[in-house]
Amino acid sequence: MERDIYDEDHEAFRGLVKDFIGRYVTNEAMDRWEAAGEIDRATMLAAGEAGLIGLSVPEEFGGAGMLQDYRFRTIVMEEVIAAGAGSLAGAFGIQDDLAVPYLVHMGTPEQKAKWLPRMATGEVLGALAMTDPGAGSDLRGIKTNAKKVDGGYILNGAKTFISSGTTADIVVTFVKTGEGNRPDAFSLLIVEKGMEGFDQGKKLRKMGFHGWETAELSFTDVFIPDENLISGKEGQGFIQLMMNLPLERLSIGVAAAAAAEAATNWTIAYTKDREAFGERVADFQNTRFRLADMVTTTEAMWAYVDRALLAYKDRKLSAEDAAKVKFWTTEREWEVLDMGVQLHGGYGYIMEYPIAKAFTDARVHRIYGGTNEIMRDLVGRQIAGKR
Repeated sequence: MERDIYDEDHEAFRGLVKDFIGRYVTNEAMDRWEAAGEIDRATMLAAGEAGLIGLSVPEEFGGAGMLQDYRFRTIVMEEVIAAGAGSLAGAFGIQDDLAVPYLVHMGTPEQKAKWLPRMATGEVLGALAMTDPGAGSDLRGIKTNAKKVDGGYILNGAKTFISSGTTADIVVTFVKTGEGNRPDAFSLLIVEKGMEGFDQGKKLRKMGFHGWETAELSFTDVFIPDENLISGKEGQGFIQLMMNLPLERLSIGVAAAAAAEAATNWTIAYTKDREAFGERVADFQNTRFRLADMVTTTEAMWAYVDRALLAYKDRKLSAEDAAKVKFWTTEREWEVLDMGVQLHGGYGYIMEYPIAKAFTDARVHRIYGGTNEIMRDLVGRQIAGKR
């Protein structure tokens, strides 16, 4: 089945993305990112110049102004993941889906003017820090706190599993600013690279996404000025996170569908080229059955994701529907990638093959953005009428 959600403007943009990939997403570049454990700043600047990041930044701040039309972001993910560059797709996603939206939707006029123009160009990279060590998905259980002082806050604590944490110039950080664990006890602060007491130094060794860093951050008596309080209002942090989570989960669903499609295409090509016992691997009945499963599952994933993309464009994507998309697509992604590895045989286990990298990269999709167990509970609570 052919997808029908794109128009001429989208396909013209796809051409720009493919041109960028042809110039910057080479095997040499991917090896360089993996060796360094991060995407180099030159690549991010080139992406900004090409218009591949900052898509939701309003035009008045130098962006594309595609605030609700997430189809443009989807095209970026489709093409970058198809090129085998999952780490780059992840770095783009942190900038555009996790960091930028908080400033676009909730930033003060001064915050927008200060950060958004440079985020659109890639000059300033952002990250989002929610998770405390020991708190996991329990956001209300965090210990990282910011005490009000004259002119700002004193921030203490730590965050872990922070994607793009060491390269980020600004980190939108979820902190306690009140007592207890009520929603109004939390706020979002912008922490800037180089602030005294802010340590971004520890990269975590991961199973996948080796070309894109994940870090532990620590804060020791870091002074955060009042102007770095997102929206300028204390006690809004929990609500602000809840507002952006549907987009984050939609983005994971898109990445899952894109990875499944890429894996399917790689596997079809491999089995048509590879021979065993005098026949193409693609000519064995078992192979044909598995390829049929992969193709059909991927098409069903896109049908579901595409409907969610249109719902998001029309401002109708609920938190529960985003959770459904996230957990269902990532479970199907895992099935497709596992079949792809199996049909590659021994080569599916070799990291020089993109299917192996995609397989290890995909494992985290069922964990971050809210584990799939939490997604099911969120949906189940809605079904049961329990809030």
